[in-house]
Amino acid sequence: MQFDLTTLDTSTYVFAGTLILGLVLAAFIAVAAMAALALLGAGSLAWYTVKNVLGGLVHGINFAWDQLVHQAGKVELPVEFPSQTAPSTGTYPRVALRDS
Repeated sequence: MQFDLTTLDTSTYVFAGTLILGLVLAAFIAVAAMAALALLGAGSLAWYTVKNVLGGLVHGINFAWDQLVHQAGKVELPVEFPSQTAPSTGTYPRVALRDS
């Protein structure tokens, strides 16, 4: 049995074309949605990586600074510095400054 396309009506062609166009649009939207999800996932992964690297860097700097300050607090200087006399203000050890 031969299938003859000349016997089909114009409305059948319109219906089939509409179905094919709908399938093409649905496939395009599905591919675009998957691409958007992939880009969102990649961006989220990149942000998570940058956040953890910078957080680790700040934590490392804080830890190193704490160690440095702790070590500097334990250092004893072998030299005694000579004491210096403070400049005197006269008879009184403190002067109260007032507006005239």
